[in-house]
Amino acid sequence: MQNELALSPRDWGLVTGAFAIAYALFEIPSGYLADRFGARAMLTRIVLWWSVFTTLTGFASTLWPLMIIRFLFGAGEAGAYPTASTSVFRWFPAVEHGRAFGVILLSGQLGGAIAPLLIVPIQAHFGWRVSFYLFGILGIAWAYGWWRWYRNRPEEKTGITDRERVEIGLPAAAAARGFPWQAIGSNGSVWAMMGTTFAYLYSYYFFLFWLPTYMVRARGFTEGETMLSALPFVFGATANLTGGYARDAAVRRWGSKWGARVVGIAGLVTASVSTFAAFASANNYVALAWLTLCYAGITFQQPTVFATCAEIGKRYTGAVAGCMNTAGAVGGLLSSLIFGYLVQRTGSYDAVLLSMVGILVLGAALWLRTDATETLASPGAQVSETALA
Repeated sequence: MQNELALSPRDWGLVTGAFAIAYALFEIPSGYLADRFGARAMLTRIVLWWSVFTTLTGFASTLWPLMIIRFLFGAGEAGAYPTASTSVFRWFPAVEHGRAFGVILLSGQLGGAIAPLLIVPIQAHFGWRVSFYLFGILGIAWAYGWWRWYRNRPEEKTGITDRERVEIGLPAAAAARGFPWQAIGSNGSVWAMMGTTFAYLYSYYFFLFWLPTYMVRARGFTEGETMLSALPFVFGATANLTGGYARDAAVRRWGSKWGARVVGIAGLVTASVSTFAAFASANNYVALAWLTLCYAGITFQQPTVFATCAEIGKRYTGAVAGCMNTAGAVGGLLSSLIFGYLVQRTGSYDAVLLSMVGILVLGAALWLRTDATETLASPGAQVSETALA
């Protein structure tokens, strides 16, 4: 795609940055709308929008139309994970939030792992544009199935027993009416989570948008060998699932505050050390293995991030997750621009990897400032339920 459209590393940074800007701008309103209207309508809208602009990406012929398409793509996709967070809060007991988010995030990683295996053969036989058309059609089919099957609350779903509703343990709470600006602004744990997410998504975007290019241009892999870029997503999927179960086990052992901290710090410290090892590795395959471990460390702590948002936000889970993801999208935006600049300026990816090392350490440190027991309505937040509404 970069070759056909004559995109330089800086141009590619602008393309990925356009997506990240829109994603950041629309995360908070999309998260609030999920709290207000529920995941059924919101995820249907999000995936239909995603499908349209996935298809339109295949029609791009120059830099500026591609940037506009990707900007609108990001605007529509924003809110997917905050909406999923709202769904988990309403459908799962608190003691299972970690594993629920682990399964959701695992599914996303499996998509990332399978995508290169599908896209590379499609591109080889039909060109890169056709892959975008096919994935757009798949998205429309998913949206139809979701709308038919899902309901916003257990009491709205036929076949749910009283015993299951008791196990979920969530009364029918009123939908969110206003955005809890004051509550979020005064909650230090929300700000710490935003900083952590900024840090780990700064590095996460490397794997989403730069890894195949890095493999070819910095490490000398062949185009066929870029299928190995699926490895981080395979291990990331496993790490998502194990991280979710680890969060639930850690919370049972050490409580919500320290259980979340232990899992979060372990994941990001592992990611930082692994990135430095990849930077120092002379062997290309060893470097890829270390980067795979870095990605696994990032994804290991992801379920804990979202579970902590649910613990802090309660019925405003979508809004809190939207704020968190906005900060993450800003991290992704800066990485998109900085990575492109660093590669263009230095001619190598060494500075990119070293910047990831430092910011992952920062993310790990911010976990120490996060307290999952400091809900928006808790004394630590200094805001009452009346003020929230």
